[in-house]
Amino acid sequence: MRAFIQRSKSAHVSVDNKIVGQIDQGLVLLLGIGREDTLDKGKKLIDKVLKYRVFDDENGKMGWNVAQANGGVLLISQFTLYANTQKGLRPDFAPAMPPVEAKALYDDLLNYLRSQYEHVASGVFGADMQVHLINDGPVSFMLEVE
Repeated sequence: MRAFIQRSKSAHVSVDNKIVGQIDQGLVLLLGIGREDTLDKGKKLIDKVLKYRVFDDENGKMGWNVAQANGGVLLISQFTLYANTQKGLRPDFAPAMPPVEAKALYDDLLNYLRSQYEHVASGVFGADMQVHLINDGPVSFMLEVE
């Protein structure tokens, strides 16, 4: 399972020109789900994201996690994080989990995230979304759990 996280000043995601998820300061979490991923792997990744210290503390160092920074988490599904780009000029998405299975796992992970943290918003799985964010830093990290 892969997570591309971006520290943001604010962010929102729209579907059909309607905002479906929005946060102020916090993390935009783009989540890629692979064929071999499980709920346990996802919980481990969510726990890491919530504890990951990417916000400036009182000394100006990256010492605070999202909760300590009073931030939100905007979760967005992104199967393209599993694209195989090694051959040719078109990405191959075979390593990504098929949509029906991935949606069920995504929904379970969204519920888990909401059970672990209060300030959570999300996109719509499988929808054509527009993501708007003010990147803070920029500070971006790729996290992966095998």
